[in-house]
Amino acid sequence: MVRLRSHPELLVVTIVLALWAGCAKRPVSFQKSAGAVSAPAPTVVAPAPQPAGPAAPEPRSDDGTTSPSAGAPAPITPPGGGAGQRPSPSDFSAADALKDVYFDFDKHNIRPDAANTLLANATWLKSHPGTSILIEGHCDERGTVEYNLALGQRRAQSTRDFLMAQGIPGSRIAMISYGKERPVCSESTEGCWARNRRAHFLVKPS
Repeated sequence: MVRLRSHPELLVVTIVLALWAGCAKRPVSFQKSAGAVSAPAPTVVAPAPQPAGPAAPEPRSDDGTTSPSAGAPAPITPPGGGAGQRPSPSDFSAADALKDVYFDFDKHNIRPDAANTLLANATWLKSHPGTSILIEGHCDERGTVEYNLALGQRRAQSTRDFLMAQGIPGSRIAMISYGKERPVCSESTEGCWARNRRAHFLVKPS
């Protein structure tokens, strides 16, 4: 047996090995010491919001005017403008005594010549108090279907308002718009277009 005292280098190696073996047997502890500083929780970065796509453009007529959404034809407004039973166009018939009135391009205001015609129509309606009427709004071929349906409705409304101002009860007046779907003239000329921009009258005995 080798004596360690005579070999001091072996003594040092033996001590080192003994210390290493003791440390290896100790369980590794993950407990935090009292003064330890915990690592910050990882930060979750939310993805940046994606920019919204461009808004869909509003439908427009051929002359650049915003087009309201509508079907074809525009629904009938019943007499009085209420939510009661809607009359059918087939319930009405033509009346030669009631003359059409005409409008400028893309307008629904009553012109002076149309006002004279409506005064005569109002006189006839007063003399036939048992008669209801249907006002049809019409347009020329320019512009979209949707825009012209709305424009035709405004023309019928202006005509109705004028007659009511002359004392014709709104309960006798219904309205419908056909837009550009029922022209009386099919040529693409100003003279023909002017004939199509109109309010037309049908009558029904009450």
